[in-house]
Amino acid sequence: MSDLLERLRTGLPAEALITDPDVTASYAHDMASFCEAGTPAVVVLPRTVEQVQHVMRTATELRVPVVPQGARTGLSGAANASDGCIVLSLVRMDRILEISPVDRIAVVEPGVINAVLSRAVNEHGLYYPPDPSSWETCTIGGNIGTASGGLCCVKYGVTAEYVLGLEVVLADGRLLTTGRRTAKGVAGYDLTRLFVGSEGSLGIVVKAVLALKPQPPQQLVLAAEFPSAAAACDAVCRIMERGHTPSLLELMDRTTVRAVNALASMGLPETTEALLLCAFDTPDPAADLAAVGALCTAAGATEVVPADNPAESELLLQARRMSLTALEAVKSATMIDDVCVPRSRLGEMLAGTAAIAERYDLTIGVCSHAGDGNTHPVVCFDHTDPDESRRARESFDAIMALGLELGGTITGEHGVGVLKKEWLARELGETGIELQRGIKAAFDPLGLLNPGKLF
Repeated sequence: MSDLLERLRTGLPAEALITDPDVTASYAHDMASFCEAGTPAVVVLPRTVEQVQHVMRTATELRVPVVPQGARTGLSGAANASDGCIVLSLVRMDRILEISPVDRIAVVEPGVINAVLSRAVNEHGLYYPPDPSSWETCTIGGNIGTASGGLCCVKYGVTAEYVLGLEVVLADGRLLTTGRRTAKGVAGYDLTRLFVGSEGSLGIVVKAVLALKPQPPQQLVLAAEFPSAAAACDAVCRIMERGHTPSLLELMDRTTVRAVNALASMGLPETTEALLLCAFDTPDPAADLAAVGALCTAAGATEVVPADNPAESELLLQARRMSLTALEAVKSATMIDDVCVPRSRLGEMLAGTAAIAERYDLTIGVCSHAGDGNTHPVVCFDHTDPDESRRARESFDAIMALGLELGGTITGEHGVGVLKKEWLARELGETGIELQRGIKAAFDPLGLLNPGKLF
């Protein structure tokens, strides 16, 4: 320990090192439940690429594991510390280095907050679409590490589609540049995409070149009430089958609607079994909403209410963004699943989740990026009750098994981390895991980067 600190101090300012165990303990884990976390030896908060390189060279020389972190808003344990590790928190590398309206790119450091970047590019008439629910606190580096999604993915896609290039510090301290600044580029293997979603297991992202889009018109939102989740999912299928391109298509089940009302008195209709929110940012959103409203009615909606203006629309979106926080208030703890299925199987996914909630006698609320088939079943439980905690974990696994049975994936945007390691092996199979481990070994032969995550 003393040798580690002495070596780190040779290339870092004093304020970059945290050794107080009471403080370092606060960096031990992210927001996931049921994920083991170790005790870090030290927390390092670098401000420069050179400082990150120094940390990795030191770690390699002394064979000390390194766990990279952003804002720790993750939900899979991917940022959890291991015993004796260096926690490398990148939150102080928070500069927006460039915004180019001509090239439609932004160049940023990993600690930039998603919402800060979004507002900065808006001032140039540009738009950075990925918007995780934690966008006011999560970092771009964390978004890249977990390949984050968000509410707008149904039209604009996920983080991976906006990362053009990266600068990455490798395990031995070398600096690797991947990708490009240009609109096109197919030179060599696509290493940039390899790092997106790698959860800090291949290298430390220290700079990113991000693609931007022209800022779209303000969107308008429609809310549709349904007497069943099946009817709401039928409406989703009709909307997508007809070729509509909503900027947002979100679903909240009855449990979620009631939780939001209980938390914030939003006035959402508690008699509904499912609430569907659909938005358009097209030149004539009212016409698009009218067309979708007719489809919702045909699918069995009991009420369809289009917003008249952006302020009303934002109020509805506020309710959706509040869903996870509201469900967290139902019990003392939550497990947030992240299963994505084909849109055509979304109704089966919600019905199956409801059956699992009944089987395990638990409250499970579902909010969903319905346009993507990405569901977030939230298991609410009392963490002081051992039996209820056991049932919560078993129900979580049952939901993942259901997703795979329906042709889906165990994670659409939250990542694998510690929480879903066993399930990743089931999804990828023996050959897939073997090849992924081979890639890990090529980049990190000593296994120092974020050990114990993914597989």
